[in-house]
Amino acid sequence: MYFVVSAGGTAGHINPAIAVADELRRRGHRILFAGTPNHIEAKLAVEAGFDFKGFEVAGFDAAKPWTLVSSGSKILKATSQAKALFKADRPDAVLTFGAYVSIPVGRAAAAMGIPLVIHEQNSVPGMANKYLAKKAQVTALTYRESAAHLQCKNEPVVIGNPVRASFETCSRQRGRQLLGIPEDATVVLVFGGSLGAQHLNSAVAAMKESLLALPGVHVVHGAGKADYQATADKLQLTDEERQRWHLFEYIDQMGDVLAASDLVVSRAGASSLAEIMTLGVPAVLVPYPFARGDHQTLNAAGCVAAGAACLVPDAQVEEPAFAQLVLDLASNPQRRATMAAACSQFSGSTARAKLADIACELTERSDS
Repeated sequence: MYFVVSAGGTAGHINPAIAVADELRRRGHRILFAGTPNHIEAKLAVEAGFDFKGFEVAGFDAAKPWTLVSSGSKILKATSQAKALFKADRPDAVLTFGAYVSIPVGRAAAAMGIPLVIHEQNSVPGMANKYLAKKAQVTALTYRESAAHLQCKNEPVVIGNPVRASFETCSRQRGRQLLGIPEDATVVLVFGGSLGAQHLNSAVAAMKESLLALPGVHVVHGAGKADYQATADKLQLTDEERQRWHLFEYIDQMGDVLAASDLVVSRAGASSLAEIMTLGVPAVLVPYPFARGDHQTLNAAGCVAAGAACLVPDAQVEEPAFAQLVLDLASNPQRRATMAAACSQFSGSTARAKLADIACELTERSDS
């Protein structure tokens, strides 16, 4: 069978799309990845070995209503281009994962009677999925709470958030060898996304002395491109401290690094959260406070309720309680073990297979 998979904008949309596309390819199906040219999805999809088709789209700024005209014009043009693409080589189904580029791809599929499956990663859906849910044969959700924000053509299904199969082969030993950290060390991983999280970086940097005072603790700190130098300036690491505080602009091979960690301090983006839970790492989650509908706080709620993670609001990371929580968890392997055991129910491994099954079954039904 032949599937078109579409996602764009951020890794939070793109990584689950690539995870499912890879699962479908593993089953012997042909895949075309549709996204925005010159954006991150073009690079990631090609690196993953998929054929890529670019559609020029752009969002609009609610504070600048006139941008709706140019945005709408580009979406209409991209919809016509997607229809022409599908007419020349008709897919058996189309799967979209959010961002503006999903709108013309999904619209074209619906207009041509091609089965459409959408997946919403966050607890509060974005505009693209709110629009396409009205047209999709299947709306798949990570969180049940998302359904309240959608007008679905059919009853939505809750499957979790797909995680790439490569995360299931990540290695604690390989990650520690990569970092040059001994096996008996306690590793605290801090990251706030590819661009970083300034407030979180600053709060953790202020804990330098207390964290390094804990015997055997190593900190792996992904400060992000935008905030790396400011974080380095705050830390003022000595040569001796650099042996245990590993500061990076960007963390390569995140899967192995995450597997090597005993505790993670991070934002609560849906994809990051699914990867953390899949690898069973206890977490202190600091949701991004300006996320749409405060969806990162809602994303984290289930993991916190189950005991797999702790939540600290961004406004409180400079308070003593945040530092004490991180220090207590870094010093308490029994509590971390209990939290790690609770992670399994939020794994993204089954979600990847379930969504691939849904796409295949939908295609088979439409053929019969």
